[in-house]
Amino acid sequence: MVLQDVYAGRNMAGVKRGEIKKLLVLETLSKPVNYSGKMPPISFGGTYTLERIVGTVPVEPDGSAYMEVPALRSLFFVALDENDNSVKRMHSFLAVMPGETTSCVGCHEQRQKTPVATETAALQALKRAPSPVTPIAGIPDVFDYPRDIQPILDKHCVECHNYDRREGGIILTGDHGPIFSHSYYTLTAFGWISDGRDRLRTNLPPRTVGTSASPLMKMLDGSHYDAKLTRHEQDMIRYWIESAAPYPGTYAALGTGMIGGFPKSVLETTERKWPQAIEAAEAITRRCTGCHDKSLPVPKYISDNLGLILSNPDFNDIRIRMSRHLMFNLSRPEKSLILLAPLASDAGGYGLCKQRDPGARGGEPVTVFAGTDDPDYRKILAVCERGKRHLEQNKRFDMPGFRPTSSYVREMKRYGILPNELPEEAPIDVYATDRAYWRSLWWRPRAIARSERSMP
Repeated sequence: MVLQDVYAGRNMAGVKRGEIKKLLVLETLSKPVNYSGKMPPISFGGTYTLERIVGTVPVEPDGSAYMEVPALRSLFFVALDENDNSVKRMHSFLAVMPGETTSCVGCHEQRQKTPVATETAALQALKRAPSPVTPIAGIPDVFDYPRDIQPILDKHCVECHNYDRREGGIILTGDHGPIFSHSYYTLTAFGWISDGRDRLRTNLPPRTVGTSASPLMKMLDGSHYDAKLTRHEQDMIRYWIESAAPYPGTYAALGTGMIGGFPKSVLETTERKWPQAIEAAEAITRRCTGCHDKSLPVPKYISDNLGLILSNPDFNDIRIRMSRHLMFNLSRPEKSLILLAPLASDAGGYGLCKQRDPGARGGEPVTVFAGTDDPDYRKILAVCERGKRHLEQNKRFDMPGFRPTSSYVREMKRYGILPNELPEEAPIDVYATDRAYWRSLWWRPRAIARSERSMP
């Protein structure tokens, strides 16, 4: 594949020649099974699919690139600068046929545009053999947030951003919420990263998507209260963002480990029938909604989405900050914000509640729960504890004993990835299973494919 000039194209104003040093090559990965047209649990308001980092290829000083890419794969590119930060991101994908040589004029150029005549006889990239896509050493090709990113936050961030200190009102622990971990939701929903999200508009200006536009990246070099990450740790976060910042790193997570998920794209609310949920909702309504009207809503159920639509959400919407994904802690129920915020500080809470008129801001501090023995506090705690037990029984992908859905197992057997005689309770390495499934879709020359089939 030949790229004539990465600097030629729409919306490239301000990008200087020589600024782009390489292309990051990524692959959109197919799902073996699907249950919903929504993003969760793959992301909150972002990607619908997992994206694999294939590697990088160099860009020559004249803006040209010449590369050999895998055939029949859904590929797209991110232009990177000398610090490996994003300059421009492709929001569609392309595929090449086996043996095909194809080319593009530039970055998001008009489809009707033809190559521009150059002063030299040949593009610099064409003076050599095509570059193979080089994998990035030490970087996983498919990111899994709890496995790859949370340990970095635990090491450098959680000391200040935990439930006891809560510096800046930010919590970066890995506690489970209804669908995501609290840190994952915080980073993605509060604008600490810029991964493109599920925007209606694409072809955005340079450096407005990806690592260059992510405030989180500016806090990793020691300037933010001495939180200095190693280069490898920074790169882990960097490439997680560029690969669309997913939560799970496996499609086995689909349809599992959620309360208030979206099977068949409809919000699931079955937990609202729990006796604990009914009592807690009544207590929240009676004790909280006098102040928490539509201008500052609070969820009454673990599945209460506050009417927020996940497709193209407005990330400035107050419902994002008051979301169930932060209010309910299903790892440590007593650390649920819906309990800590109204609990008096001398009883171990935050004492955040203030008397306010509906629609108004501020007000005088008011004690809602003076202590943890308040009957309504106990009712809300009970539904959080019930949610924890439910999650422990149904398992999220990052929990010990996790097992994918029967539909996932059925399809993997049908594709020949898992053996048909696999015992019902046999352990399954879902990450290895996903990889085997993706590899089964790769094109290989017939001679190689025949030799692989003949191998013992």
